[in-house]
Amino acid sequence: QVQLVESGGGLVQTGGSLRLSCAASGRTYSYYAMGWFRQAPGKEREFVAANSRSGAQNYAVSVEGRFTISIDNAKNTVYLQMNSLKPEDTAVYYCAAGPTLIQFAYWGQGTQVTVSS
Repeated sequence: QVQLVESGGGLVQTGGSLRLSCAASGRTYSYYAMGWFRQAPGKEREFVAANSRSGAQNYAVSVEGRFTISIDNAKNTVYLQMNSLKPEDTAVYYCAAGPTLIQFAYWGQGTQVTVSS
């Protein structure tokens, strides 16, 4: 099993920035990629970004150019730097880990990000 713990959420004004972190523990050798998803009230969970251990990255169109994902393999930690935040970025952000950039088997508990207008 892999345990994922997110941190760094909070309240920020439109145009502001936040940095999310997610630390993995347990069988960290069992995943190839880590990523971020989000779920806004009344909406389905959606993909945000993913980063493989080898450096491959994938972003949702809605965040490309504003969000940057990075991974520290030595620390088993993935980060999400979020800039130019908009009210529509408000959601619970979930960390995930899995065997590919598009398959995720492990999930964190989520951290709330609220962007005020």
